[in-house]
Amino acid sequence: MNSETYLDFCFVREESGHFGAEIEGLLKKVFQGIRVNWYLEEKKAEGADIVVAEVKGMSPWKTEAETLHYLEENAGETFWQYLQGFQMYIYPNNPRGCGSCGTH
Repeated sequence: MNSETYLDFCFVREESGHFGAEIEGLLKKVFQGIRVNWYLEEKKAEGADIVVAEVKGMSPWKTEAETLHYLEENAGETFWQYLQGFQMYIYPNNPRGCGSCGTH
């Protein structure tokens, strides 16, 4: 069963332009086949290109540890070179029923 997934990434590199397009390409490769969407905010500050990526959707991961393992296996060297920070929240869907009685 898929989980609600919320990932935030902050990517930084020396200013050279078109960073948002490059991050878009990286995210397409990393999340190919995963039902997530993202919003990118591109900034420039003190000689650096900065992209903040908000990734949201449904994923097969049940925990943050599973998500991190997936990223370690599927995100290439460039992804990790640019990544300066991240946070993630994974909310597994409960199988049928509510948490208190299991029937509703």
